[in-house]
Amino acid sequence: MVPISFFDAHCDTISCCTHLGWNVAKSIGHVDLERGQLFEHYAQVFAIYYDPAKIAAERMFAEFNRQKEVFFRQLRLNENTVMHCKTLADLEHAESTRKIAALLSVEGADLLECDPAKLDIASELGVKMINLTWNRPNAISGTNLEDRDRGLSRLGIDFVKRAQKLGILVDVSHLSDAGFWDLIDVTEKPIVASHSNSRSLCDHTRNLTDDMFKAILEVKGFVGINFYSPFVGLDNSIDAIFAHLEHFLELGGERTVGFGADWDGCDQMPERIRGIQDMERIYDKMLQRNYSEELIHNIFYDNLKRTIFDR
Repeated sequence: MVPISFFDAHCDTISCCTHLGWNVAKSIGHVDLERGQLFEHYAQVFAIYYDPAKIAAERMFAEFNRQKEVFFRQLRLNENTVMHCKTLADLEHAESTRKIAALLSVEGADLLECDPAKLDIASELGVKMINLTWNRPNAISGTNLEDRDRGLSRLGIDFVKRAQKLGILVDVSHLSDAGFWDLIDVTEKPIVASHSNSRSLCDHTRNLTDDMFKAILEVKGFVGINFYSPFVGLDNSIDAIFAHLEHFLELGGERTVGFGADWDGCDQMPERIRGIQDMERIYDKMLQRNYSEELIHNIFYDNLKRTIFDR
């Protein structure tokens, strides 16, 4: 067992289970329960994701329901090792029984047809985070990739307010810069960038500027370091991951930054990172760099736990 607790903010494993026939118990991907049991405690946010360009808009909610059923079926098949966590009490029960904690998110409001009313359904199912967009523009906003100058629409603002009233964290990863700043203007709760890095170190629109990071810090939000190589840049090594992490720490992110590696959602990762089992390499390097035990635990686990449940 690895003597660390690990809480990750983003993986696309459920989409792979749905469309590629994977089993979350053991898979060829980055995440599975067998490897998750190596940790003292392991909590994973599983995203429901689908590219809205691949199907008609009116079929996206059916896709959401399809993947939701796969998520719950996978949990039922593996109930001895994993449990769905909707509340802090659920998470603490998973910790005390040494079960893996599975949380649910939605990557793209398109999957709810950008309908604020469908957030009530998502909330009942225990969805804890929702990205306003994926890479395709929608009725809520433009994205980091397309329609980049368009911010939140009136519908987008209503969507944000409803999500926050229900306790669902709004996720800015994939959002346009204009949408980000519109969100900062209207947010009443912490926001997250579940899987985004520093644009100062890797100049990609999927990453956060320093001012964006500081804005998330000010609303007591969370930023998860993404391991996808094009967003890491530099020399594509574990040290490159640390460069992003330590840049955010220099900006005051000791209680803000953690991990959202984009497991099973990307095919290029830094060398020597093949899946969740290799988080031990990150942990060991933190010890070598004289990180305190408290800082390690915050980055690996508590910062995300606190953002999701202590609001």
